[in-house]
Amino acid sequence: MSNQNVIAKVVLPYAEALLEHSYQNNLSDEVSQNLSIISDTLEQSSDLRLFFNNPLVSVELKKNVINHLFADQINTFVLKFLLVLVDRRRITLLTLIITKYFDLVYKLNSTAIAYVSTAIALTEKQQEVLIQKIKTMTNSKQVKLEMSIDLSLIGGFTIQIGSKKIDTSLSGKLKQMALYLSTK
Repeated sequence: MSNQNVIAKVVLPYAEALLEHSYQNNLSDEVSQNLSIISDTLEQSSDLRLFFNNPLVSVELKKNVINHLFADQINTFVLKFLLVLVDRRRITLLTLIITKYFDLVYKLNSTAIAYVSTAIALTEKQQEVLIQKIKTMTNSKQVKLEMSIDLSLIGGFTIQIGSKKIDTSLSGKLKQMALYLSTK
């Protein structure tokens, strides 16, 4: 069994437990906000990620840092959840657990996640039109756009929804033309 399969099997029960508890106690919005705060903090601080991933740092020190950083920002349940992860030496999987939690939430709410890369930033109106098109394509109730700017696209955009990729970029069209011409 590959290492990723093992990690996925470890991550899923934690994400499911978090989801189940948050929905049973009508805390899903609050838990999602709390996890976004934690995720943003980890994304912005490579030192914090290294600290949590370091097996030489004691459990108590990790707990103290978590309490110091998040006690005033997140609810008690999420804080206790983080401390359990530290106790069970699973804090290194926190980012994966948060990602899996949001995947489960989106699936539960019929939300499609679309990763959109554009050469220039889309206006709100353009994003709204794109969201409506994606809702129609995927039969989803909601769409969450993950936007990024990629200057190598030259113009247009690419969209990835699950394993499906739509490339309307100028660079994509040029690559198609080059491939077509090279086969002739």
